[in-house]
Amino acid sequence: MSSEEALSSTITDWLFINSWWLLLPFIMLLVVAAFIVAFVLLLYMISPLISPKPLKLNGAHVVVTGGSSGIGKCIAIECYRQGAFITLVARDEAKLLQAKKEVEKFAINDKQVVLCISVDVSSDYSQVESVIKQAQEKLGPVDMLVNCAGTSISGKFEEVEVDRFKKLMEVNYLGSVYPTRAVITTMKERRMGRIMFVSSQAGQIGLFGYTAYSPSKFALRGLAESLQMEIKPYNIYVTVAYPPDTDTPGLAEENKTKPLETKLISETSGVCQPDQVAKIIVRDAVQGNFNSSVGPDGYMLSALTCGMSPVTSITEGLQQIVTMGLFRTIALFYLGSFDSIVRRCMIQREQSKAADKRE
Repeated sequence: MSSEEALSSTITDWLFINSWWLLLPFIMLLVVAAFIVAFVLLLYMISPLISPKPLKLNGAHVVVTGGSSGIGKCIAIECYRQGAFITLVARDEAKLLQAKKEVEKFAINDKQVVLCISVDVSSDYSQVESVIKQAQEKLGPVDMLVNCAGTSISGKFEEVEVDRFKKLMEVNYLGSVYPTRAVITTMKERRMGRIMFVSSQAGQIGLFGYTAYSPSKFALRGLAESLQMEIKPYNIYVTVAYPPDTDTPGLAEENKTKPLETKLISETSGVCQPDQVAKIIVRDAVQGNFNSSVGPDGYMLSALTCGMSPVTSITEGLQQIVTMGLFRTIALFYLGSFDSIVRRCMIQREQSKAADKRE
């Protein structure tokens, strides 16, 4: 072999060896892509084992606490529109009777019934157990329980009366524990059911003015996650709804005493209509989705705060994985904006006090 041929052979061998290093990034990308495709296919194959069978509301017995007004009444109407039998539970008997008349307008057949029961679901478990038993005797076992009884108060931490912290935990948390405890045994025996907790976006993020309200709504998620793990083998599914500010009598009452900072932060997102919120919540509960959110802000908050919460949809799980980083970046801007609002209000208040002193 001549020297030229040897040199050519050497160069060829060198190029062949080094070309693998050039191709290595592309090979790695192909391997990663193949892994992702295989992972998605695997998830798709096991997805029937995760997604629950939708609950049919036609002929089902739905109990709605806090059903005399607001979101609760609209949820009752939405379920009634789909053929359900409804039990409305609330404290005010007059409001209950008025709500019953409104719900009955949406009947789709002459067999449907709306039952009204007046009771405080947060005061005495034995009373709650008794009225649930009464409702089941008249309309059959409960297929879906909607825990919508609740109240709200806003104010600076040191200005909220201590008793109000206790009251909100009783109404917003125990007011959901007691009805759930009253229906769970029958649902387990039947191996079917849905349990819905109506929380709030203030149950996902703590905001100025909600030091009493937010903890009572955060508590519902802890209850829901623990309960879901216990009852999932019995084909019972839990849904936690996180509605934004909604045009209800409760919001109107809350706005009367809402601090300026809380108002300004709340205005960064709009006010929803209760019938729109109800449709979304009922749809998610029927499907057995653990999280129920409303609007883009609600979707982002649910993805950001999903943590170790149950997943009943492969699509939902993949979306959370993909969007987490982007949503966290957006959230940082939101938090900065909220902090800026609080600081501006504090400065304005201090300037106003200083001006008053000079006068």
